[in-house]
Amino acid sequence: MSLQMVSAISNSSLLQPGFSLLNFDGHVFLFGQKGWPKRSCPTGVFLLDIKQTELKMKPAFFSKDSCYLPPLRYPALCILRSNAKSDEYQYIIHGGKTPNNDLSDKIYFMSLVSKNSKKMMIQCIEKDLGGDVPEARYGHTINVVHSRGKSMSVIFGGRSYTPLAQRTTEKWNSVVDCLPSVFLVDFEFGCCTSYTLPELQDGLSFHVSIAKDDTIYILGGHSLQNNTRCPNLYKLKVDLPLGSPAVTCTILPGGISVSSAIVTQISDTEFVLVGGYHSDNQKRLVCNTIVLDDRKIEIIERASPEWTPDIKHCRIWFGCDLGKGSVLLGIPGANKQLISDANYFYILRCKGTEEDKEEELTTQICSQTSNEDPGDSTPFEDSEEFCFSTEANSFDIDDNDTYNEDDEEDESETGYWITCSSSCNIDINSWVPFYSTELNKPAMILCSSGAGHWVHAQCMDLSETMLLRLSEANVKYFCNKHVDLNKGLQTPQKVVRLKKQPMKPLRKKKAMKLATSTKKSFLRRLFE
Repeated sequence: MSLQMVSAISNSSLLQPGFSLLNFDGHVFLFGQKGWPKRSCPTGVFLLDIKQTELKMKPAFFSKDSCYLPPLRYPALCILRSNAKSDEYQYIIHGGKTPNNDLSDKIYFMSLVSKNSKKMMIQCIEKDLGGDVPEARYGHTINVVHSRGKSMSVIFGGRSYTPLAQRTTEKWNSVVDCLPSVFLVDFEFGCCTSYTLPELQDGLSFHVSIAKDDTIYILGGHSLQNNTRCPNLYKLKVDLPLGSPAVTCTILPGGISVSSAIVTQISDTEFVLVGGYHSDNQKRLVCNTIVLDDRKIEIIERASPEWTPDIKHCRIWFGCDLGKGSVLLGIPGANKQLISDANYFYILRCKGTEEDKEEELTTQICSQTSNEDPGDSTPFEDSEEFCFSTEANSFDIDDNDTYNEDDEEDESETGYWITCSSSCNIDINSWVPFYSTELNKPAMILCSSGAGHWVHAQCMDLSETMLLRLSEANVKYFCNKHVDLNKGLQTPQKVVRLKKQPMKPLRKKKAMKLATSTKKSFLRRLFE
């Protein structure tokens, strides 16, 4: 296992606890950003471009026949295939929290319909369900089982708000465990059926579930009612005959006391369990290998990576499965930076170098991660997008709804360590952060003069308030060298107006004499 730090150089504030990752044939998409989508990416879905130690976020687009998809955090998510060996698949998304802290009970299907080098196109379709529809929830899991040539989805666990009849003023937005019912969802007919099993007594959330053929293993989880993380290990078996489905549950020994863990698959039968919490204030730094073979499960402790001091000492951590044996981990950077939205990110690769190759993954995983298990009822603030790097212009969408990424590969002229002006003193060997938004690279801003060029904000003597204002406003900026030229081109020349002498007021006697003379002249002409 290897751990590598990556730098999120564009819109990293959107990567917050509760996000999900969708892997379409090696193309990883971020879903569930913090806050409501902005004009730069109205879909709220981003393509993650990870190159060496840099992580960039590019906007993804929806097809014209797609439905509206709000940014949902802590939803249940899994892969749906037509059969267990099919190459084509799509993602199922159910439930989750909106930025307003409303809970969703809707279910969506997402598939990649176009993946050319210029534009990623995703189709999103909402499915209508009938019958015993699961209530709105978050922190639950969804899996797909295959039995007798048929497929169904299984939804279990999660949290929801207290029913309206039981709410009080003091605990209006308090959350409770959902009832420990198992829901079978038949997407072919759009119907849901709930099952109550005697082995499942307590509600669970932020647990791990792994599906193999017709069996689902449920591991760990947190119970709000008892405030415990019991070493649960349940085996759900789903039989899909021609008649009514049959669901059975078996309690197995050898479970792990953990919540909010992440599972990634490294082979057809092996998985790696990473992260999570032993308790509210204790992270779980131990890693495990989970082996599914001959309809049994085996959990073995494995060597953990060399965790960095920042990871060891931070209070919370979060992340998601990147696919192909890799995990994206994040820790808050508030202890080192002035802004709380800044996070540090790492990629944990659980495969060895010789095993790091593409392979077909036929087993479904669903795990839930949270930054704080209890509550999570505080409304999330809207996202703030600060783009001062070379990727700032990659979010500008033109009238044709396309964008050009040719300039993103060549950073020779738009790099961070250029000499932006004659007075530039930014040096890679001596530079230290000047603004609170800076981490390991200087803040830059685009001058709109001519074809445009990048300059360092510090070299332009911009205050932090002005820098933030320019990032939020849709206005053009001109550097110190071109600002006077731009004013001369845009400001019309002043026209010198002729001064008119004001008329002197006439004295009263002189005015009366002039009026009498004018009257006599008029009468003379009248009688002639």
